[in-house]
Parts: sequence; C-alpha cells; structure tokens
Amino acid sequence: MGAWPLSLASATFSAAVVVAALLPPLCAVARAPARAATPGGSGCTTHCGNISIPYPFGVEPGCYHESGFNLTCNQSYSPPQLFLGDGTVQVLDIDLPNATVRINGNSLDIPYGDIGNISRRTWRAGGLGYAADGPYFVAGAGRNNLVALGCNVQVILLGENDTLVSSCSPFCPDGNNKDDTDTCSGIVCCQATILEGRASYGLQVQQVGFGSYRYYSAGVLIVESDYFFHSTDNSYEYTAPAMLTWAINSSICDTRGLSPACRSNHSFCLNYTTDFDQGPENGDPVDQRHNCRCGRGFQGNPYISHGCYDIDECDYPDIYPCYGNCRNTHGGYDCQCPPGFKGNASKPNGCEDIDECDYPDIYPCYGNCRNTHGGYDCQCPPGFKGNASKPNGCEDIDECKHKETYPCYGICINLPGTFHCRCQDGAYGDPFMKLGCVSVRTKRPFTGLGIGLVASGSSIILLLVLAAPFIARKMKLNRANRLKRRLFKQNHGLLLQQLISQKTDFGERMIIPLLDLEKATNNFDRTREAGGGGHGVVYKGILDLQVVAIKKSKIVVQREIDDFINEVAILSQINHRNVVKLIGCCLETEVPLLVYEFISNGTLDYHLHVEGPMSLSWDDRTRIALEVARALSYLHSAASMPIYHRDIKSSNILLDDNLTAKVSDFGASRYIPIDQTGVTTAVQGTIGYLDPMYYYTGRLTDKSDVFSFGVLLVEFLTRKKPCLYRSGGNDGVGLVSHFVSLLAEGNLDEIIDPQLIEEENGEVQEVATLAAMCIKLKGEERPTMSEAEMKLEILRVNMRVALDTAASRRYDRGQTEFLYMPTEAVVVEASRQYTMEEEILSSASYPR
Repeated sequence: MGAWPLSLASATFSAAVVVAALLPPLCAVARAPARAATPGGSGCTTHCGNISIPYPFGVEPGCYHESGFNLTCNQSYSPPQLFLGDGTVQVLDIDLPNATVRINGNSLDIPYGDIGNISRRTWRAGGLGYAADGPYFVAGAGRNNLVALGCNVQVILLGENDTLVSSCSPFCPDGNNKDDTDTCSGIVCCQATILEGRASYGLQVQQVGFGSYRYYSAGVLIVESDYFFHSTDNSYEYTAPAMLTWAINSSICDTRGLSPACRSNHSFCLNYTTDFDQGPENGDPVDQRHNCRCGRGFQGNPYISHGCYDIDECDYPDIYPCYGNCRNTHGGYDCQCPPGFKGNASKPNGCEDIDECDYPDIYPCYGNCRNTHGGYDCQCPPGFKGNASKPNGCEDIDECKHKETYPCYGICINLPGTFHCRCQDGAYGDPFMKLGCVSVRTKRPFTGLGIGLVASGSSIILLLVLAAPFIARKMKLNRANRLKRRLFKQNHGLLLQQLISQKTDFGERMIIPLLDLEKATNNFDRTREAGGGGHGVVYKGILDLQVVAIKKSKIVVQREIDDFINEVAILSQINHRNVVKLIGCCLETEVPLLVYEFISNGTLDYHLHVEGPMSLSWDDRTRIALEVARALSYLHSAASMPIYHRDIKSSNILLDDNLTAKVSDFGASRYIPIDQTGVTTAVQGTIGYLDPMYYYTGRLTDKSDVFSFGVLLVEFLTRKKPCLYRSGGNDGVGLVSHFVSLLAEGNLDEIIDPQLIEEENGEVQEVATLAAMCIKLKGEERPTMSEAEMKLEILRVNMRVALDTAASRRYDRGQTEFLYMPTEAVVVEASRQYTMEEEILSSASYPR
C-alpha cells in the first residue's frame, strides 16, 4: 500500500460523513407518498439486469409499497444496474424471504487531523434520513464486519449510550512494507464482527501508538461478513458489499398475527426485532415495524395476492430428507417407510424390514408364513390349496382326483393334507407304479389233485406224501424270497442302489442280506440292544469278524423310510474321523436296517450327566467340543454338497474308548444345493437344542446347526440338560435364557459346573462368550461353524502351551477379534430369547 496524504481537505469528519461514507446517502429520494398500487400489475418493472424486483419493492410509482421501497433502474450501464431511491446506492440483491437487501457501500476516509474526535447522530442505514422515515437497518448477528484501514489506530463502533458494538486496530510495525500486505488480518487492515444491527452508530477513531506511520489517515467500511476483503489498493476509496435488513414501517401485527401488508393466503405477520434490547418504553420506532412471511410448507411472495404457493418438498431431498416413500401434501409432506418396512423414513437406514410372520394379527396367515424382503409369503400347507391369508381359506386337495399329479394305481384314500395308496385286496406290491400290484393266487386245495392221484394209483400218493415236507419247505422259502423282494422294492431299494452305484468301490458291500444280520444279532434278541434314539433302536452284533451297530427304525411310516434313505445317501458321501462310519444297510425287512461301526463307549449325554460330582474333565470337554465343531464345519463347507444335521445334541454324539467324538443320527439331515444358503422345510429337531428362528420360519440354514452347537457348549459348561432345565422351578426360564442373563450380569459362577471352576485356567469365560455368540437370536449374527472351530482350535493350543510351559496365557486377540463378543451385548436379547424359548416349549406338543 502506498503512502497516504497527511490530510484530505475535501473530507470533514462528522456524523453526516459517517453516513455518506459507510453507507452512501440517498438524499434526493422523493418523499411523496406512493399512490395505491396493484402489485405485479402491468407496467411494473420486474427485473433490472439480472436482479429480480419483487413487491414491496418497485421502480415506477404505484409499483412499490411505500416510500423507501422505491428503486431506480439505470439503463446506462450494461447490463442495467439497480439502485436504492434515486440511484446513489447500488443494489446487488434482494432477498424476500430473509428480508435483506445487499448493497455496494463506499469507505470513509478519515484525515489524520480528525483522528481522536467523537461525533454521533442518528442516521439511517441506507442514508435516507432518520430511522423513523425508512425501512433499512444494518444487519447484525455477524452478517456484517467493521473493517478499518490505517496504521496504529483504533476504530470503535458505538451504539446507544456509547455502548461498544465493535472495534479493531490495524498496526504498521516499523520496517513493515505496507505494499506487501494483501490480507486483512491486523497489519494495515483489520476487521471485527458486528453483532448488533442498528439504524445508526457512533464512530470513534484514535491513535494507539507512534512510529513511522503515525501521521497517516484512516479508512472505515462496513462489509458483508462473507466478503473476502483485500487491502492492496493505494487509497482508502473502496467499495464493498454490505447487508441491510428492512421492514414495513409504522405498524405491527394484530393479535391474530395478520397485517394488511400480508396479502397472500398462507402468509403471516412477524413483528420486526433488532439484535439489541430496546423496549417500547424508550419510544424506539423499531417496535412499529413488521415483515410478512409465507407459512411453513409454502414459499413465494407474501406481499401479493396468491403469492405464497405450496413447496413440493419431495423435489428437494437435500433440504427435506426422505429415505422412503415421499408424498407432497398441502403445506407439508408425508414420508413413510415402503410397505413391508417400519421405522423413521427421514433418517438414513431408518426403515427396517418387518417380519410380518411375527404379527399375525396385522398380517394374517393361516398356513405356512415366510418372511421376505419388504413383505411375506403365506402359502397353504402341503396337501392344501386356496388363500392362506383367510380363515379356513385352505382346503384339502383330493389327491385321488388328480392322478396325473399324485399317481396311484391301487386303491386311493384321501386324507387331510395327504392321501393313502394301497394295492387292491388280494394283491401286493407298489401301488404307486403302473402294474406295480401283483395278485395273490388263491391256494387251491389238494382235494382235486388227491382224487386224481388216488385214481392214478396208490404209488403216486405214497410218493407225494414222502415229498410233501420238501415241497412245503421250498414253497416257504419262495414266499420268503418274494416277501424280501417286495420289501426291498417298498423300501426304495432300487433308488438306493442307484444312489450308491455312483461309487462302485463299496456298492456291492453296502447291501447286506437279512440272514447275515439275524446271525449277527441272534435274531435281534433284546439282550443285544445297545441303545436307542429318536429315529430307532440300536443292536450290537458281529459281522465279518467286526463289531457293528445295527439301527432299526421304530415306526413303519413313509416319512421314516424317507429319513432312512436320506441317512444312507448322506452317510455314503461322508468320510470324516469325527462322523460315525456307515458300513451298509438291509432292505429285506419291513423295517429298514442300517449297519454302522460300533462305538463302544456310549453317548456324550451318558458321560456328561453321570451321577456324582465328577464328570468329564475340562480338557476332555473342550477337546470333544472341538471334534464336534470339526465334523460340523466339514459337513457345512468341506463336503461335496453342504449337509445340515438338524439334530445336534449330546445323545447324538458317540464316544469311543479314547473318548473321541463321533457325530451320529443323520435321519433328519438335509442336502443343501451349493448355490443356496438355506431351504424351507418341515421343522425337525429336539426341543431345547432347536433354533428358534428355524422353528418359527421353517427356514433351515447352516446357522441352525450353529445354534444347536451353542446349546451343546452351554451343556458342557453347566452339566444341565437343555430339554429339562428350568431356573427356579417350573415357572422359571430355560437353560439358554438363564445362561445368557447370568453371563450379561457377570454372575456366571452361579450356573457353571463346580468341577470346572477347579480345573479351568481362565478358558471358561471364552467358551461362554463363544456359546453366547452361537445362540444369538438372529442367525446372521452367529458365527459360522468354521469360525467356531477356529476359536476352539486356538483355545486348545493355548491350553496345551499353558500346560507345557506353566506360563501365563497370551491370546492373539487381534487375529480372533471377530470371534469375541462383549457380554454387555448379550443382555439386549435375553428377554426376547426367553419369550421364544417359552413359546417353543409350550407349543412342542402340538403338530405343525
């Protein structure tokens, strides 16, 4: 910045100069009252250059509301420029909703000789006279800044009774090159916020230091706060934008919030207030001013008829956020979650899917309900048709009338939800196949033959009598063979042969004759019974010098035969050291038989729940849990096609002489196609171990086995049976709910097996946390079996290291972070888990 003159003869410092320089005066404005106007009528200028001129502003007489709102459009500029009044103060913008006018103001250059004086008088922000005569005020609340230019001076802006409004001091240290100063940051130029908006200010400029630049003049401006002010010019003659507010003069809103100036529907009157406290007892004319606004949900010009119009909020998602279905309403908008979702649609991810199957009163379903994304599917149960969303809307399908869909070549009997097909009286075979029923020939008495033989001679009779035992034995053997073939076919033997024929290496030895099994079990003597399960009785026998277990189904129904075929098909594909090995099967009896390797040491249930204080050691329990996890992980991910067991429980885990775990009983298991994550099926399993989400939805996933495995871990920790345990008696909660609650409260010792407290070395808490993760209510929040296996592998490694080195355990928590869950997170689900477990237990006796 160059040097400034010591004085400016043309400038005198007075209040009028303050008005003239800070916000230039418009002394020549016509004071004649405007005639009655029709706002927006023909003949009124609506634009000047690129600036819109809304009413109450106007150019022509009659086009503006009152004196002070008249404007001048100077066409000599290109483009034309708009000015307040007669054309002295340039208008840069008019903001109707915020009641502001943005102007281009000039600076005040104060000679050195006037620095130190204080002078004040009331002046209008727009320079149009006294405050009572015009609508304009300097906008406060930080929308304008006081800018001072000079060296070693203090500029003070004063309000009523010389109260301080704003102040700043520019300095010029000796040796500083003023020409290099480009920012207004205190050197040569300073700025300060104006918080108090007024129609008038007092100004004081005084020297605050001496130096090489003490005889220079000063400059003062009022500048819009968003404007970046530079001080590189060689004089104090600046123009910069400033922000003014305005209001309607000489009246306030009535008690109903109305004003004649607010002509539009959906508009209201708002009394004008300033940024300083000056009540009506002081006679301040500000209290006689007001503005008009469009109501909430409307925009436009409230000063003209029908000027406020509805805002379509849905077109402005950045201002009116809606992450669902947006619908504009008169004066507002409605934002709702899409059908099938609930929550707050005005927030990101605020809508969550509704599980309609949990709300049968709102989303009725009288059949099989399955939740979908944003909806639900309600179907009639198998064997029924119709509208499952209506009471009695599903009617039984008479399968006997639709033989093309439900073939039956015998006698068809319709049953609720199914049908029964059998051969005609006097016939046997497969009635589901064409020509599958074979007539039984009526035994003819030997009377006629005997008469013929007698007639032929006594020698022939004697021969037949001697041969009769041999003939009877042969006929009995033939009948037995025919029965075996019929039962073989009835028990899906052909299908099984087709399944196992894909592996020729064991295809021949898989089919075991009944005679061999009768010899192996001493004709299925009761003394050879080794145990039983939900799907049959197990016999112990010796076959080909090998001790085997022979499983015989309890009930001869179609479903048991299907489970039998399912178990053979699955086990024939499995080869894992922790899964029981299938040796073969027999189909020549009415009840199909399975032959397994014999596991000599009984079930995990037997060893874990022995009478007395001591059971399996903590080391054995963690090892067995790891072996079960390995087997399930193999079934879920390493087998040729994923297999879900569906009935993991302690009585289905066998132990050999070395207490090595063998997962057994695959009658309820299911193949899952590789490209699917689950399948909807009829619910099977054991109450206490059964996944609640699978029970309610019928959706079987790998996380159903994870839940059962988590219950098994709880059983390891507590030595309590999940299907029998009730806390505090019959009215208490089940084992899973009680365990989760105690874990969340930090009172796990109340339920942990006392034997473990003496044996464990800090691992119980980790196993409990893993169990809590596995029994989370939502399947997607549970770990996979591979993740559970990895956690137990790490646990076992650390236990061995601790045992070998007798050192403190060090866990690599960074690598296993995903397997840990804070116990605090469990308490959220405790209540709901209890409710679902109660519902399962209470409804377990009813058919689904």
